[in-house]
Amino acid sequence: MEHFSKEKTLVMVKPDGIQRTLVGEIIKRYERVGLKLVGLKMIAPSKEKIEEHYTLDPEWRRITGEKTIESYKKKGLQPPSENPLEITAIILENLKKYMTSGPVIAMVWQGAHAVKISRKIVGGTEPFTSDVGTIRGDFVLDSYQMSDADGRAVRNLIHASGSVEEAEKEIKHWFEESEIISYRLVQEQMLYDVNIDGIFE
Repeated sequence: MEHFSKEKTLVMVKPDGIQRTLVGEIIKRYERVGLKLVGLKMIAPSKEKIEEHYTLDPEWRRITGEKTIESYKKKGLQPPSENPLEITAIILENLKKYMTSGPVIAMVWQGAHAVKISRKIVGGTEPFTSDVGTIRGDFVLDSYQMSDADGRAVRNLIHASGSVEEAEKEIKHWFEESEIISYRLVQEQMLYDVNIDGIFE
């Protein structure tokens, strides 16, 4: 089995994150926790590329639609449709519009528990209910209520893979194998060496 330190995740700074000049702040948070940047590129994605990204999981349309309907009902609101696929069609159109409104920055981060640590740093999908201390909780005030009223995608600065399997698919979607760089960081000795030896000469 590969060591925990080799786990990778995809993180993408969305167009609003770039426009609000938060790229450095986002990268800093990942570096500070001890993850290693092994891939980085700026892209102006096509609508096709974005649709492919969100539908890499064939179940995404159904699951997302069902979750959205459930969320409406929990708030005592009437969903726009009871058909999950109709709901997701609207969501996908809004996402394509949002994610192609400007350039995005795609990154691959590597380190122990990279996927879960990354999700913890980012916070929940809805900025309004994200905890203080997370990227979304600290830098965005958008809510589902406001984005629904405006007929657009929620603006939440950043995308982070939801599982190791999802990360593997998403990294392959955005990066060639040759674009992922294998190198050593000095700090990895502190994070992963069993005995932390070799500090004193």
